[in-house]
Amino acid sequence: MTAHLSALAGTELVEPVASDGRLLLAALLGIGVIVALILAAKLHPFLALTVGALTVGVVAGVAVEDALVSFTTGFGDTAAGVGILIALGAMFGKLLADSGGADEIVDTIIGVASPRALPWAMALVGALIGLPMFFEIGLVLLMPVIYLVARRSGQSLVTIGIPALAGLSAMHGLVPPHPGPLTAIDYLSADLGITLALGVAVAIPTVVVAGPLFGRVLRNVDVPVPDRFEARDADEMEQRPSFTVTLASVLLPVVLMMGKALADIFIEDETDPLRRTLDILGTPLIALLIAVVVGMFTLGGGAGMGRGGVAKSLESSLPPIAGILLIVAAGGGFKQSLVDTGIGTLVAEWVADSDISVLALAWFVAVLIRLATGSATVATVTAAGLLAPLTDTLSSGEVSLMVLAIGAGSVFFSHVNDAGFWLVKEYFGMTVGQTIKTWSAMETLLSVTGLVFVLALDLVI
Repeated sequence: MTAHLSALAGTELVEPVASDGRLLLAALLGIGVIVALILAAKLHPFLALTVGALTVGVVAGVAVEDALVSFTTGFGDTAAGVGILIALGAMFGKLLADSGGADEIVDTIIGVASPRALPWAMALVGALIGLPMFFEIGLVLLMPVIYLVARRSGQSLVTIGIPALAGLSAMHGLVPPHPGPLTAIDYLSADLGITLALGVAVAIPTVVVAGPLFGRVLRNVDVPVPDRFEARDADEMEQRPSFTVTLASVLLPVVLMMGKALADIFIEDETDPLRRTLDILGTPLIALLIAVVVGMFTLGGGAGMGRGGVAKSLESSLPPIAGILLIVAAGGGFKQSLVDTGIGTLVAEWVADSDISVLALAWFVAVLIRLATGSATVATVTAAGLLAPLTDTLSSGEVSLMVLAIGAGSVFFSHVNDAGFWLVKEYFGMTVGQTIKTWSAMETLLSVTGLVFVLALDLVI
């Protein structure tokens, strides 16, 4: 077990720095401070997250200097990773909107799908985009389409957006070749083919329940569509890129990342030239950078925008997301503060010897780590490493179901310590309360529904 736990790249478990009670108090106070500062003091979430992270460290007994190091490390890592991807995604998204490409996709979707079918279509699009991508990347790529579909169809932004988010999140937690499930498969020595088949079997009904069906419940949540990706007026568009060209441009980073994932699975020789090439091209940063460069010609050129128009579109994409970048990075700093105090380790140890169903235990461990650290990836790899010794007595199918149970638990109740929570809040223009009522509730429903279907499959495997 120790070998597994020490192998978690970038998410190592650390020894708790204080007693159980003190760490629990630190976590609760940190979250409480964030919520109070945002809701009561109306403080900007970036400042609230910064104060909350320092509160966790101080209450846990960590030196102020070390607490600052934890926060700035998490902030920097998130900004360097997710932050760059958000910036590139925003550039591509603005180019997609300004060129009329997003309009072309929206017109095609609306033309094919009836108003009742639009949430289902968005769930499918979210699932396809989310298969090889991290949630944040897929969200940034989909936001222009979500905005325009909601605006053109006259339906609630939540009714259209929640199904797409459900598709993205389900892929994040349940279906390889997404990095989270692949890591769990490796740690638990599960069969990839069986896990993939069972993952799809669990993901489809889970997305249906947490996406289009739950979206109907939320149709009365009044969230106006932001104008962040407002495209040019129709009469200013002399031409649009075709649907085929637009779709190919949007799917380009998806294909590149998928190619990397498949190469990592099927080409064992890491020195193979094809695998090395696909690994480079499929790196998220490279894939999105290529998409932006290609989009300048396929989207900008296809719309006749010219060099000046393309440059203006790319330049204007960054100011609106400055606040989002700071909030998401601060969320990463708060998460790192929790990790470095050993709260994630403490949560895992509390339930390691519990006498309950292995699948329920796997889900519960992932849930607790997810709640404590705010990271689905940390929850997945930590729970998988912790529970790996339990697989010795399980069949191949049961081991695959354990992977899925962990994946389902890893997306449970996204809240203020999750960078994804703030990303959704800011992009959808919702209050904290509305984000909890919609996004957090959807994540919880997706997690619980996923577990239900995992346990149902366990009865027949």
